[in-house]
Amino acid sequence: QVQLVESGGGLVQAGGSLRLSCAASGRTFSSYAMAWYRQAPGKQRELVAGITSGGGTNYAGSVKGRFTISRDNAENTLYLRMNSLKPEDTAVYYCAATTLGMTYWGQGTQVTVSS
Repeated sequence: QVQLVESGGGLVQAGGSLRLSCAASGRTFSSYAMAWYRQAPGKQRELVAGITSGGGTNYAGSVKGRFTISRDNAENTLYLRMNSLKPEDTAVYYCAATTLGMTYWGQGTQVTVSS
């Protein structure tokens, strides 16, 4: 069982920045594939960015160049740095961990970008 707790969401003006954090339980965090997803009202949950255990990253086209995913294996923490935020980035952001064929989810953190 992996527990994930997100933090760092909030209200920000367009053009601003936020950094989300996801604290994970477990002794083998470094082996987890990690990702950030988001879900806006009335829309399906979508992948924002992912990072493999080896540090490889991938991004949704809509955030490439603005968002950066990273991980600190010593602190069991996943990050998402979000710059140049747009109103369309408004959503609940979820952290996900995949290990041994199972995917675990955090409770989500709200990000609201005002125009």
